[in-house]
Amino acid sequence: MDKNNTPLSPHLQIYKWQISSLLSITHRIVGVINTLAITIICFWSLSLLFGVEGYQIINNFLKSFFGKFIAVGLCWTFSFHILNELRHLFWDLGYGFDLKVSKITGVSVLVGSFLLTILFYLIGKNFI
Repeated sequence: MDKNNTPLSPHLQIYKWQISSLLSITHRIVGVINTLAITIICFWSLSLLFGVEGYQIINNFLKSFFGKFIAVGLCWTFSFHILNELRHLFWDLGYGFDLKVSKITGVSVLVGSFLLTILFYLIGKNFI
């Protein structure tokens, strides 16, 4: 077989990104982040067994600007992951495979995750 006749994969410079591929990559990255976050939260809870001092170190960190930024970021990752999992659940049931519906649900996952993060932030600040 002649090597010159084999088809080539599309190059990254000519590949057009789609909302589904971006959400798929983001979903995988967010899943790893959430796994690490849950592990850290479990260790934070276990630090109560060693006394208040260990717990206070992490609690003081969460009161800093960087700690609040991480908390809000984790709120977004969890809300994004949940909404995207619901989207996949409907795909498993056989709904939403149409290209238009897929784009609409993809954008709604992104917008909904940001809205949920803002809502949780406002609830946490006792604004609502």
